[in-house]
Amino acid sequence: MDQKKIWHEKLYCHLGQYFLIEKLIYKKKTPHHKVMIFQNSIFGKIMVIDDIVQTTENDEFIYHEMLTHIPIFAHGSIKNVLIIGGGDGGILREVCRHKNIKKITMVEIDINIINLCKKYFPNHSNNAYEDSRLKLVIDDGLNFTKNTKEKFDLIISDSTDPVGCGKNLFISEFYFNCKNCLTQNGIFVAQNGIFFLQKNETILTYKNLKKYFYDTKFYQANIPTYYGGIMMFAWGTNNIEFRKNSFINIQSRIKNTKLAFNYYNAKIHISSFYLPQYILNALNES
Repeated sequence: MDQKKIWHEKLYCHLGQYFLIEKLIYKKKTPHHKVMIFQNSIFGKIMVIDDIVQTTENDEFIYHEMLTHIPIFAHGSIKNVLIIGGGDGGILREVCRHKNIKKITMVEIDINIINLCKKYFPNHSNNAYEDSRLKLVIDDGLNFTKNTKEKFDLIISDSTDPVGCGKNLFISEFYFNCKNCLTQNGIFVAQNGIFFLQKNETILTYKNLKKYFYDTKFYQANIPTYYGGIMMFAWGTNNIEFRKNSFINIQSRIKNTKLAFNYYNAKIHISSFYLPQYILNALNES
């Protein structure tokens, strides 16, 4: 096997995964990140940021649908959304599908990621950057949430892992800022990695979120790209009723939007909050 055509993602000293590079498309450093894009026969185009896979063409829909539609349909009347990160445009695309949403603010630290994904991953954003409801801000998410006076019904933190500039989006101060940026019944959600491999990070998030939100939970999805078990999504709100929505209620809300999905549906919505016992045990002991 030609080692020059193999890329190795090494998350921990004893663990990693290999990808066959069918074609190297892009490899450069931006002011904030080291970026590589290559073609793979299974996942399509793959974007690697700071040596960690961030998104792929063929299974991105799972991640983006779950991080977006769970809170939107749980709430039922989202009007103003803040997206932190998400430069590939996938979260923005899914948010823009909801015509009842009036305003969308997206804060991304690296304009280069946006431009690269527009060029090499056009289906991720699907022209969502042209939506008239969008206000795009190039800034650090921690800084923006600290200084904005605006209130949002939903904040979606679509960050890289807690390394480099992504660290700022996993600290207590960031969660505190987000709480202050939310309306009274607002919801905060964020990607939180693979619990089996990133247990300490998840527990730290749980402890920090509990300081600011009455209802702090996690929900989950299985995403092939992110190996090691189920991916965790953090959930924080002061309205516990949002998680108590019935299957019939969620199904009705989905039907009313006339939207179709590739992964998300009403049963997935309800079941995603049911976590394996080993995760519950760890969180209860924290």
